[in-house]
Amino acid sequence: MKDKRVLIISSEVVPYLPQTEQAVNSFSIPKSVNESGGQTRIFMPRYGMINERRHQLHEVIRLSGMNLVINDMDTPLIIKVASIPKERMQVYFIDNEDYFKRKAALRNEEGELFEDNDERMLFFTKGVIETVKKLNWSPDIIHLHGWFTSLFPLYLKKYYKDEPLFEQCKIVSSIYPQDFDGPLAGDLHKKVAFDELEAGVIQGLTDPTYEQLLNFNVTYSDGFVLAGETLPAPIVAAIKASKKPVLDYKTSQTEKAYVDFYTDKIAP
Repeated sequence: MKDKRVLIISSEVVPYLPQTEQAVNSFSIPKSVNESGGQTRIFMPRYGMINERRHQLHEVIRLSGMNLVINDMDTPLIIKVASIPKERMQVYFIDNEDYFKRKAALRNEEGELFEDNDERMLFFTKGVIETVKKLNWSPDIIHLHGWFTSLFPLYLKKYYKDEPLFEQCKIVSSIYPQDFDGPLAGDLHKKVAFDELEAGVIQGLTDPTYEQLLNFNVTYSDGFVLAGETLPAPIVAAIKASKKPVLDYKTSQTEKAYVDFYTDKIAP
């Protein structure tokens, strides 16, 4: 992994959020990469319940200040950064007053998904990509965690297809157990269509269920991690049919499994 650049994008990362399997993976994988001589950057949303003083977040003025167009609206992007002590890892936070100020992640107090999660994930997608462009940091591998990152493969391979910074990068998607039933609220298809992506390419967003979102990962990713013992059967079948590299759940629990997977199967 020496000098390989790995970009970790996740909706959950410890120590900023509780220790779910996704949040722990999003910390332990870049830690392993760093220990193997690689370079990492981590991106996540800056949810309102993250204590900025305790975790020493600070705004990066040179990266903040741009506006992202979401559903024909100019939306300010704020970038904050923090370091994980003793691990030499930097975490970048995508922030916006309307989307991420609330004291919760993706669900309200009743456990229901927020109705604007479609716009929040679209803002997060564009925000990360535009920030990486400003950093001029070209990753060899982009590793996605959680359904909230499902638009990244589509946007990287279609909307940003002519961006030289991402020309050689490989996308790995970790597939986690199903997190919600039914489609997301809102009109995600219409909001993505505003970016003039081909109608046939984004057809699945007319009914953005968990499986439909993950289908974009299957179509546009270069490799997969099965990050759970019970995953949606149609997605697992589609991954197997794709013939792309797969790291199974049991193997992923072993030491340096991800580093070996990256170097042997994804970016030799």
